[in-house]
Amino acid sequence: MADLAHCLLHHAEQDAHRPAMSDSHSTVTRGELAAWVAGAAAALGDSPETIGILGENGVEWAVAFLAAAIAGKTIVPVPKFFSDAQRAHLLRDAKVERIIATGSRSSDAHSLSVPIEPLPQQRAASFPEPAREGGIIIYTSGSTGNPKGVRLMSGQALWTAGALAEVTGATAEDRYLSVLPLPMLLEIICAIITPVLIGGTVHFDATIAANTGIGAASNIAEAFARAQPTTSVLVPQLLALYVGQLMEAGQRPPESLRFVAVGGAPLPATLGAAAAKLGLPVFEGYGLSECASVVAVNRPGASRAGTVGQPLPGLRVEIENGEIVLEGPPVMDGYLHRDAAPRRRRTGDMGQIDADGYLTIYGRKDNLIVTPYGRNVNPEWIETMLLGDPRIGAAVLCQHGGTGELIMLLIPSRVGEPWFRNASDEDFVQLVTQACRSAPDYARPQIVRTLSRETAASHALFTANGRIRRAEIARFLSVPAKSVLSAEI
Repeated sequence: MADLAHCLLHHAEQDAHRPAMSDSHSTVTRGELAAWVAGAAAALGDSPETIGILGENGVEWAVAFLAAAIAGKTIVPVPKFFSDAQRAHLLRDAKVERIIATGSRSSDAHSLSVPIEPLPQQRAASFPEPAREGGIIIYTSGSTGNPKGVRLMSGQALWTAGALAEVTGATAEDRYLSVLPLPMLLEIICAIITPVLIGGTVHFDATIAANTGIGAASNIAEAFARAQPTTSVLVPQLLALYVGQLMEAGQRPPESLRFVAVGGAPLPATLGAAAAKLGLPVFEGYGLSECASVVAVNRPGASRAGTVGQPLPGLRVEIENGEIVLEGPPVMDGYLHRDAAPRRRRTGDMGQIDADGYLTIYGRKDNLIVTPYGRNVNPEWIETMLLGDPRIGAAVLCQHGGTGELIMLLIPSRVGEPWFRNASDEDFVQLVTQACRSAPDYARPQIVRTLSRETAASHALFTANGRIRRAEIARFLSVPAKSVLSAEI
């Protein structure tokens, strides 16, 4: 990625002493960052190989990524939130030849069957000339046990970072707060590549990122207050936590904030409204790893509630039989060990584009529920109505295999566990009825079930990083249906 080397040098020459990256351990200036990345890239060598990166969020992880990219390596981020079996599969599948372990050398790294080495610490004044362009392989956990490798070998991540910087008005004055795990492609783009392109600064909060990966709560309001960022990216659960903490403390977000993107899952309307009331500049977006993580995003001056915004300029988005189809530079090269993918990709997501180009997402095509009366229900549509409640960690709408009735499964968030333990059947009925009041009768759940987080985990109803396993949940919930809305505790 020669553009990254050029930008690192350019910004260092402009102001070598200006801070570029920081974490709880250190701060590096533009000049220090350029010298470290150049030295580490030279130390990694110019032979073509596949390198894994494993470690906590921080400056070292970012330097490892930049050095490997500039050295022409194929980079495979190794998520700490993957299970041991998933990590082992990832390393075998991608044929990772060595791992750069950053931050604290955890026991996870030493248990892996691949040579492990620390990030090179030497500095250099110039960047090496790689023998080839590298790329990124991102593993998506999906809903099955073995994750798939998405090949981004044609500059897709760099293209998306540039397009995002353009539409969001990013400048060198931006201070980005990184709270999502760096093995997520979206966070690599927003926390590493974009700041390097524009010369902005970034602060990595490793604690919040680690907690996000395992679904644990964090004091995110304090992190925002301390960092005083201008931009950040959150998933809806983190936004709900942030909004709840601000409301409980009677506080407002930092005045410095100008853009907070929200993605990874649908944004509940009630949560978006609560964020707006607090003065949080929240902008919902949509993307998938197979298209370098960002397809569309609302942005300052071009935002419409209930949509995920307009597509990035240069990316063609069409709707065919209700399905979103993409074509353009950020579309992946294909899945690892499979044939090359065409630049025109069917996403499997259902949606609609209005006359002004704003995209609305309805849900996954293969998740569509057809009721006994022939009505189509996208479960994500109904689930999102409940996920705005901070007490709810997961909401899954399924169909009873025998009767066709709609069953809503609710699992508490960590902060919602006390309420769930003490709530009555009637409390759950009222919660679901109130949340789904805007849905038509045919789409409302007839049955409510609740499970503890521990029970859901023991039955493997979710993947290692929290994705819904709908088929397993539907089988688990296939019990004699009741004719009225009721709750089973």
